[in-house]
Amino acid sequence: MKIHESAENYLETILILSRQQPHVRSIDIAAELNFSKPSVSVAMKNLRKNGYILVDKDGYIALTEAGLKIAETIYERHTLISDWLITLGVDPKTAVEDACRIEHVISAESFAAIKKHTNKDL
Repeated sequence: MKIHESAENYLETILILSRQQPHVRSIDIAAELNFSKPSVSVAMKNLRKNGYILVDKDGYIALTEAGLKIAETIYERHTLISDWLITLGVDPKTAVEDACRIEHVISAESFAAIKKHTNKDL
């Protein structure tokens, strides 16, 4: 199932935050992305409805298996592409910004080729 770039960004952010702190809440996501709390609330409702996250009674957010798979894919693309661009001489800030756009549109085939070229395990 194809999901929107914004949903991919939310899932990736949840993954990153969950690696940095014991619990992730909507307010943490809003602060990280500099988005309004109501916007994040709507996005979390949609992600929950589509089976990508679970929200417990305390408001803690966890990725489902499907959500985790997408988040890890996007995060891997982001880190590999930004690191690769930096090694090519691109300014780190520009590399991260460009990787954030590229990670959502690159095909699996092209990403695999870049990954192979950069000598990362397939």
